[in-house]
Order: sequence, then structure tokens, then C-alpha cells
Amino acid sequence: LSILLILLVPTHATRSPDCGGILAPSGISYLAEVSKPHAEMVLRQDLMAPAAPDLFLGSPQPSRNQVTAVSVAQLSLSLVPDTGLRLSIDVDLSVATAPSSSKVLRLNILADFHVEMNPEGNLELVSSICKPSVEEARSSEEVDSKSYSSAVEKEINVDKICLEVSKLLLFPNQQLMSLSAQFPVTPNCQLQYLPLAAPIFSEQGITVSLQTTFQVAGMAIPLPSSPVPFSMPETARSSPAHLTLAFSEHFYTNLFFALEISGAFNMTILSPLTTATMAQKVTQMGSLFQEDVPVVLQAVFRSASRVALEEGKAHLKLFLTIHIGAGSAAFQSFLSVNADLSAGLLLSVVDTRMVISAAAIEDVKLSLAASDVGPVSAEVLEELLLPTIRQEVPAQINEVLSAGVLLPHLSSFTYTDVNVVIHKDYVLVPCNLELQARMG
Repeated sequence: LSILLILLVPTHATRSPDCGGILAPSGISYLAEVSKPHAEMVLRQDLMAPAAPDLFLGSPQPSRNQVTAVSVAQLSLSLVPDTGLRLSIDVDLSVATAPSSSKVLRLNILADFHVEMNPEGNLELVSSICKPSVEEARSSEEVDSKSYSSAVEKEINVDKICLEVSKLLLFPNQQLMSLSAQFPVTPNCQLQYLPLAAPIFSEQGITVSLQTTFQVAGMAIPLPSSPVPFSMPETARSSPAHLTLAFSEHFYTNLFFALEISGAFNMTILSPLTTATMAQKVTQMGSLFQEDVPVVLQAVFRSASRVALEEGKAHLKLFLTIHIGAGSAAFQSFLSVNADLSAGLLLSVVDTRMVISAAAIEDVKLSLAASDVGPVSAEVLEELLLPTIRQEVPAQINEVLSAGVLLPHLSSFTYTDVNVVIHKDYVLVPCNLELQARMG
């Protein structure tokens, strides 16, 4: 059935997004804030290494102008709409000028960045402009100060700093690559968020559009095409959230489709029924089974499930065929029932995982599909099967989904202050970023 479904489902004619995110200016400011101690550490390594030949130009002998302390006074990141980001860093340098004297210099680094998509399909932060300058921070002799700063600027290899200026941020390219890592949903089903193009920089923030792909048993599966093109909705300018993630209705439908293809939702349900209790309502059961044995239900999808999003609500629609058989070692169905179910979906976020769970079944329609025990009315089917279906189908779906689904995220960060807002056709997840105590 899984192979047949793959063959029947049309593949994406073109790559199109089904989710994405907008990093707001407040989120960019937070990234700058947590990068400050990291930048200080990197600059200390670059500027305070004793007698390193590539730090000071000219003579291989150690310079008398040895940097003895580095302190980042200010680090900021700002948006440049339609272009990228601007990094500004002010660094105080204590420089030993003689065995018993020192001066404090201010190193200023101004750099512009943009984000490109590399040939491997990963996003990459690239520096386009880097302008360093050095001046004395505290001096009573202005003329001497300027000439001294100029001399030290010639000795400090600021070109090296500019060559790797992106290192001053928190491993940005490793973080960007983590966006498109493969995440497990179940042991044999993985998802991957693939960026479709370089991000868009605007006053609203940095917008990234993503397409979700799925692999089952290591093989990519074709997904149904979205009936409605998805674009990132604008977020409220007054929102204090660092980041707003958005997921289309199609994203959730694709998730359930991939889990169906993987066989995760094929269910074996133990029921309280026995062949004797069923024979009380279905008389031909008595001639088919002489011994009283337990009755087992096996549910499979006869058609792809569907997720429908409305304002404030999410619904899961399931289309099952339930085979009823005796609980022996070799299962043999004697009755098959088509069941169309509708259940509410509950959505929440814990850390970087979206927890999806099916609530109580709201609507059920049963109809006879095949029978070896003669005709059975809808009323009898409901009386016999409905309590078990209502209880067990959501329970088994929730067991599959219990681990949650990893959201697109930067590897060293988690999400806090999370809200999940369901709109018609899409879900918004405004949240704040929090740097984890121990970075990977």
C-alpha cells in the first residue's frame, strides 16, 4: 500500500515553501548581546597570543607594543534593509608600551554582512565590507596620542581580524547549517527543512522561507503539491517576540502523510469484544467460531489523512479501514469497516519541539466495507466498535507523536516564551531565543 501511494501521489512540480520564520530586530539584538563574550574571547586569542608572527608585522622579534588585555565595550547588529546586517564593535585594548607603562586604545570594527546560498544548498554568512580603526581611548597629549595610535595600528594585523570577522559572532555558519539538518520524527521517518533562497532583509526582520522534505527508511518520498501557495505572513510590528515561525496547513498534512507512508499509524487494537459477545448481535458469528476467542481490530489508512486549520482550531480528519478478526496467531479478517473520523488537534511547543496530539474524536462515520458474516447494520457496528475506536485511535496516534516534531532552529539556541496561534490555513509560533548554557 505504501509503495502504491508513493506512485499515485503527484510530486512537487516546483519547489515551494510550506513553513519559515521571521527573525525580528529584537532577535537580532539578542544575538548581538550573546555574541559579545564570544567576540571578546576570539579577540583575546587573536591579539594576545605572545609573539605570534602573524599578529604583528615586520620584525619576527616580539613588538614592544604587546596587547595585555582585551575588553569588548560594545557590540551591535543592525538591519540594512534589502542588503543584510551591519556589525559594529568597540574594543578596549591595554597595550604595554614599556616594562612599566601602558596605554588604552579603542579598536573599532565596522563590518557589513549578507547571506548567500552556497552550492550545497546551505545558507552562509558572508562579509562584504570590513573597516577597522584604532585610536587612543584616554590621553592628555592629543598629538602624541594620534601618532602613537597610528603606529600601533600599523603593527596590529587588523587584516587578519577582517579576514575572519564573522568568527566574532556565535559560529553563524555552523548555526545556519543546523537549520537544514535531518531530524527524526520516528525511527524510520526523518524530516528536513530546506531553505529555498537566501533570506530577505527588511525593516520587519530577516525572513527565511523553508520547504519540508521527508525520508522514509532513508529514501525521500514525493509529497502532494500544495493547493494554495504559501508565503510568510507579516507579523505585528508591536510583537515583542525575537522570532516568529510560521507553518502552513499543508505542512501538517504532509507530516501525517509521511508518517502514514512509514507505517507508523498502522494500528493493532485489542478490544473488549470476543466472538461470543459479537455473536449476540451478529448471529452468523456463532457458526463461524465454535470457541470463544478475543476479537482484534487492525486499522490501516485507505486514504491520506488531512489537517484543517481554522481560527483558533485545528482538526485532523482520518479515513481508515478497520479489519475485525479473531485474536489468533494468524490474523484473518471476517469483517471490514470504513471509518471516517474527525478529531481536534492540540499544538504546543516544548524547547524546540512542536508537540502535536489528537484530542477526543468529535465525529465518526462507520460503514460496512466487507463481511464474511452477512450484512451488519450501521447501528450494530457503532454499538460494537465505537467505544473502542473513540478510545484507542487517538491514543495510538498520540503514542506515535509523543516525542514531538523538531522545529527549524539554530543548534545552540532553544525557544522560550512561546505562543501557538492557529489561524485559517496557517499556524504562527512567536517566541524568544535563549542561548543554551552549554553550546554544542
